[in-house]
Amino acid sequence: MTFLTHLECSYTGERYDAGKVHGLSAAGKPLLVRYDLAALGRAVSKEQLAQRTDGFWRYHEFLPVARAENRISLGEVMTPLIRMPHSEKALGVSGEIIVKDEGRLPTGSFKARGLCVAVSMAKELGLNHLAMPTNGNAGAAMAAYASAAGMKTTIFCPDDTPAVNVEEIALQGGDVYRVNGLINDCGKIVGEGKEAAGWFDVSTLKEPYRIEGKKTMGLELAEQLGWELPDAIFYPTGGGTGLIGMWKAFDELEAIGWIGSKRPKMIAVQAKGCAPIVKAWEDGEEHAPLWENAWTAAAGIRVPIAVGDFLILRAVRASDGFAIAVEEEEIFATRDAIAREEGLLLCPEGAATYVAFEQSLKDGRISKSDRVILYNCATGLKYPMPSVDKFIDRTKPVDYERF
Repeated sequence: MTFLTHLECSYTGERYDAGKVHGLSAAGKPLLVRYDLAALGRAVSKEQLAQRTDGFWRYHEFLPVARAENRISLGEVMTPLIRMPHSEKALGVSGEIIVKDEGRLPTGSFKARGLCVAVSMAKELGLNHLAMPTNGNAGAAMAAYASAAGMKTTIFCPDDTPAVNVEEIALQGGDVYRVNGLINDCGKIVGEGKEAAGWFDVSTLKEPYRIEGKKTMGLELAEQLGWELPDAIFYPTGGGTGLIGMWKAFDELEAIGWIGSKRPKMIAVQAKGCAPIVKAWEDGEEHAPLWENAWTAAAGIRVPIAVGDFLILRAVRASDGFAIAVEEEEIFATRDAIAREEGLLLCPEGAATYVAFEQSLKDGRISKSDRVILYNCATGLKYPMPSVDKFIDRTKPVDYERF
């Protein structure tokens, strides 16, 4: 069963019926899923939750899928929290630097959370052809879960999307196309093709249920920390679904009495080559205009315009957080250093959160005593790494002294 009662326009508050197919609201804004939280709180306890197996379907009462047979699973796990002791020592912090490593999920990224729930709801609502724009990881997750559900997917990605992502999408059943443009250009194709092609648009926040999947990051983090939230969360922000979802999760947990009113600072991390949310935050605006000539090699945060911009900015401001942009060259230098020093291979977007944390520590926006969470949103194995050309010729004497 589900405790879903209705959907609500995130901008106007207008109500929409549950159990029907919805995209954006009449105001062109994301719809938020609402629940009977009083009934939900009576139906499950922290103690019952603790007895369940890993994976985000353990939180099924907090999710919109009504029938268990529609819950698609590819073996999701509770992603680990990994301390960074060498970094803590080097920076002289008395608090904790913790990476939440989402790369352990199916298809190697946190996109599995949102797309698993979105595809499960598409199955429940009788949809059979899904389409989306992607910078790579979201397309792979949708293709995988939709294939598991027996659905068709059509996916469009920028033409410079790494081959590993495009090939992954295709191998997992997605009908994938490169487009000579950015993700917003791909999104335009998806939106304009809905009627002619007959697909359902699963673009970021243009359907209501990806937020619910990403919400499980907040539920899981709270549970892992003993229902005590951290001081700050550094989140790599493109479309911002996860940041919005976590903020929603914390509100729902407080409503059922599992946590108090304390909230972490929500910190939106972007690259200087594509920082619309940062500019809007700095300018005191509620919406972020299109960022022209967007560029960063951290493709997951190369989103020039976000339909949920105001939701991201509201969460950041309500939490006394901030938005911060980092230098491109620092992202990869940091990724390489952390791999050598901590044994932890971050994706570029995850490395950007560490750069942002270090910068915030220096300028005093984060205290050395804070417990901070850095989100590593995908496995670093999907991204280009430094080449290695050292060679040993086994047919010749080996100079062992050089080692």
